[in-house]
Parts: sequence; structure tokens; C-alpha cells
Amino acid sequence: MGEEMVKTKNDAAWEQLFDKYRILQHIEQNGFYEITADAIRQYREPRLMCKFDHKNHLPDIFANHQLSILPISRSAYVIGHFSTFAEVTYKKMKPQAMNIPHDIETIKADDLYSESAVLHFAYHSGMIDDFLGEETRHTVSGRMGAGKFAYDIASHRGHRKHIYVNGAQIEVDGGYEGKTRFAIIEAKKETVKDFNVRQLFYPFKVWKKRITKEVVPIFFTHSNDIFRFFMYTFMDENVFNSYHLVKQKDYVISHQKITVADIVNVAKSIRFVPEPRVPFPQADSFARVIDLLGLLYQGDMSKNEITENYNFDKRQTDYYSNACIYLGLAQKYSEGDEMKIALTDEGRRVMALPYREKYVTLVEKILEHRVFHDVYNEYMRNGQDVSKDFVVERMKQHDLYGIASESTFQRRASTIIGWVKWITDLPE
Repeated sequence: MGEEMVKTKNDAAWEQLFDKYRILQHIEQNGFYEITADAIRQYREPRLMCKFDHKNHLPDIFANHQLSILPISRSAYVIGHFSTFAEVTYKKMKPQAMNIPHDIETIKADDLYSESAVLHFAYHSGMIDDFLGEETRHTVSGRMGAGKFAYDIASHRGHRKHIYVNGAQIEVDGGYEGKTRFAIIEAKKETVKDFNVRQLFYPFKVWKKRITKEVVPIFFTHSNDIFRFFMYTFMDENVFNSYHLVKQKDYVISHQKITVADIVNVAKSIRFVPEPRVPFPQADSFARVIDLLGLLYQGDMSKNEITENYNFDKRQTDYYSNACIYLGLAQKYSEGDEMKIALTDEGRRVMALPYREKYVTLVEKILEHRVFHDVYNEYMRNGQDVSKDFVVERMKQHDLYGIASESTFQRRASTIIGWVKWITDLPE
């Protein structure tokens, strides 16, 4: 069975639920279907079955029929053709460098591998105050009841549904109160393509009713040691899809800069390694490789856990796991009937290094493979992007595992180009 055919536990459970309760037929007749947590729990826990933070988390039966699900109470959900995801566009900009006070010892700049640690650093470094435009205090975090509210939501079929919420649970990663504004932050420890608007809209509705200050929804990502803040507003506070991006700003930790000379010196002094007998990487974004390494730094994970909890689809989980293994930074092992991914000792050592040493070492891990080294040298000789034809030609000169067809060479060449581009973009 091909990898793309493997179902997640959520896929299998939702297919059984849709079949048992004739959910598609009800939606065709009524435009929506309300389902209880108890009904869902017959197959799997609702907290696992209904947590779709990104579009690629949707089970196949949802994605194939343009469906989404929203909580309406602690014990019920509504399914319909709802438009629930907002795309994230990363504007290229020079990040502002900031740091935490020197007398703080409990937050380490080289150990920011959880959402809470990253938010603590962002707060104590002044990033959040700078972005919001006023001094704040950290006042809210965690799960809480939503109370009662109502709103309209657009569907993929061009009409709206009015939804009543009574007592659903919400979660705020961080709430920061200033003199005139209250920021609610939804945080992700990875680069994402989109997010579920519910994660900002529900807390926005709740706190809009409770306080007189302006409520400011902020989406935040931390990836490749860049802190990215996206400020939103809802043009109509009663319409789920009325979100509008107000501004974006990026920050980094003040650190010793990486120079072109650093990279060149690594390339000159490299010791090549034999090509490992694992699939050659098909993972075009090296930033996403680092994201996965950071997630694994917190603990071993099964492929299913990676797919269901982070912004990787089923294929990407496989591709990016294999990329980490190819570099010698991760490994697979079996636990019962599950395959788990873990950092190797070398992977844990690298991810614990300070900023400059970590990224220079990651460059070394890439360039110790001859084909990447060849393409990097060609880039440096020409001072411009390398053609895919050149990359494929060089690939064919090396004993790369698991590449036979011309189309596979072309796909894997994109990964080499992407990783070399990441290297050449590193110097500041």
C-alpha cells in the first residue's frame, strides 16, 4: 500500500461516524450537522478528533467535501461547509534584534523549544510590548469557558450560517494587558501555511464581552529562531470571516552574526560522509526540517502524532522525518505497532547549541554530503541560482539511495536547490 493511502486514526474514525450517522446526507438536506461529544467518543476522544489547527489536519472525508467543524458547547460540535482557515503570508523583512535582561537566568535563548518558553522570551525581551505599542503585563493563559455568544460564518457555497455558542472551551496561549489594549496570542512553534481562525475569533468574542479595553488578536510563529507576529482585527465582530491583517513584524534574538566567511570556511574544511542508505531527501524547505528537529527536541513522537498535532500532512511527515534521518540527526524505532521518531545523540547536541554554532553546524551537516557541496560551490562560483539540469547532472555522479527515474531526480533536485538557498540566505 502506498504511503498516500495510509489512513490516520482520525480518518478511520470519522469515516465510521459519517457512515453511522449519515452526516453527508444531513448536511445536504440542512446545510449542517450537529454532533455530540459522546457520539464522537464512541470511536476516539473528541479532543483528538476535533483539533484541526490547520487545513491539512482535516480528515480526508472533511477535505474531500469542503467541510469543517466548530465547537458550540463543551459537549457538542457543528459540521458544515464552513470557511475556517486563514492563509499566512510571510513578508520578507529585516527582523529587529532584541534580548532579555541579563539578570534573568531561567529563560535560555538556546532552549526555546516549547510555545510557553518562546512566549516568555518574547514578553521579557520587550517584543510583545514593541509590537503592541504599549507596555503590557502577562495576565491570562490556558483553558477557560467561553460563556454565550453568537456569530455568522461564511460557507464555501456562498451563504452564511448563524451559530450559537454556549459554554464551549477556549484556550489562550498568552494574554497581555496594557493601558488601552489587551493582546490575545495564538502561538505556533513552526512555520505554518494557515491557521484555524477559531483560535483567535473565539477568545476575541469572549474577552470583547468581559473588558472595556481594545482586544487585539495576534497570531505568532517561531521558526528558524525568527519570532513573527501578525496582528489581526475583525472588521465585523459578529462575522467569523471578517478577519483582516493589520500588520506583521519580525524579531530575532541579539546574537553573534553568521557571515559569508563562516559558511565558506565550513565548505573548505568539510569532511565528506558516505551517502546513507536511507531515502534521499524530498523536503524542499530546510526551515521545516529545523521545525521538526525542534519538535523532536521536546520528545519522541510517532508519525501519527506529528501529522495530527503539527502543520505536516501525512506525506510531509514521512518526507521530513527521512530528511532528519538522512542528516544523522534523527532515527526511527518501533514501539508496539507504532513507528516513532527520535533525535539521535548528535541531533540533541546540535539543537542545544547557541544560535551561531547551531546554524553553522547544520550547514556542515548538509555540505558533508558531496552533492550538496558541489551545488553550493557552483552557486558561489556564479553568484546566482543553479539550474536544475546542473543539479541533476551532479546527482547522477553520486551514489544516491533510492533514485532511479528521471522524474525522481527532478523532484529531489528541488530539495538540493532549496537547502543550498537556505545556506546562502543565512549570512546577515
